[in-house]
Amino acid sequence: MKTNLIIFILSIFLITSCNQTKKGEYAATNEATITSNNQEHPGKKLMETNCYLCHSPTATMEDRIGPPMIAIKKHYISDNITKEEFIADIQKWILNPNEADAKMVGAVKKFGVMPKTPYPEETINQIADYMFNNDIEQPEWFEDHFNEERGMGKGKGKGKGMRNGKGMQNKQASVDDQDLTYEERGLKYALGTKAELGKNLMGTIQKKGTLAAVEFCNVKAYPLTDSMSVVYNANIKRVSDKPRNPENQANSKELQHINTFKKVISDKQEPKAILEETDGEVTFYYPITTNSMCLQCHGTPNKELDMEAYKTIKALYPKDMAIGYDVNEVRGIWRVNFNKE
Repeated sequence: MKTNLIIFILSIFLITSCNQTKKGEYAATNEATITSNNQEHPGKKLMETNCYLCHSPTATMEDRIGPPMIAIKKHYISDNITKEEFIADIQKWILNPNEADAKMVGAVKKFGVMPKTPYPEETINQIADYMFNNDIEQPEWFEDHFNEERGMGKGKGKGKGMRNGKGMQNKQASVDDQDLTYEERGLKYALGTKAELGKNLMGTIQKKGTLAAVEFCNVKAYPLTDSMSVVYNANIKRVSDKPRNPENQANSKELQHINTFKKVISDKQEPKAILEETDGEVTFYYPITTNSMCLQCHGTPNKELDMEAYKTIKALYPKDMAIGYDVNEVRGIWRVNFNKE
């Protein structure tokens, strides 16, 4: 009888646990580690791939070019909002970012309205779903900054938004490169380089304007890319079918990959990396796509591209072909070579 009672209690416990996990879809964690559930949710990787260039959790206050993702979550989620409402709000903003509809007025004043990039609807659904249900990484300074904004003082105000999977965690465990797949390693190296270039380029545009950004690219883009190659112990390069600098001209194989990515993007699909392997080396390819800010230097002259900036571009790059783009077009690809380990 006693044994039967114990089995009954254990059964109730297991059923309750299963029901709670199902209700949460992707169970949240309060530990400062990446859980297996978090790893399995496709929105996590999509967020890191598509959002962290501007909304990185590791950038300092001085180096930021946009608010961290945790700040977006905290401003968009209230106690009574449903997941469906949250996803709809994020979709609406991504579809048409503008100052009038901004919920983060301070961020818009500091960083400007985010560039328009029409991501696939399913990509935003997955990212927003992940944000709503899971703890996401936050900068060390964020909690005090968020509380001071609301006059709550440092270290206070941990109550609202910390339950039902709507909380946050301070840090996620770092991952050694050897524990990553070849695709994950290539993506890390490409996006890390993109973040470094983007941080400096967009910071220059925000502070000094488009002309200064053109001159920055002419002087600093190659050295920054080379320095990231050293950091990652990889060969990192950007190539294009319409290069600004002739040294970035894609070869025949790379042109095929560019055309493949163009079709994927035009079909409004999330791109997947292309990998090529030899006995000792991996070559990784991933698209470089345009957003509305890119058009300041790569749009149509006398339209998005100011004629004064265009004159400077032609003076620095007499053979320039990298103009006439619209939003969300493939401007080239990342090519990353690294050794197998």
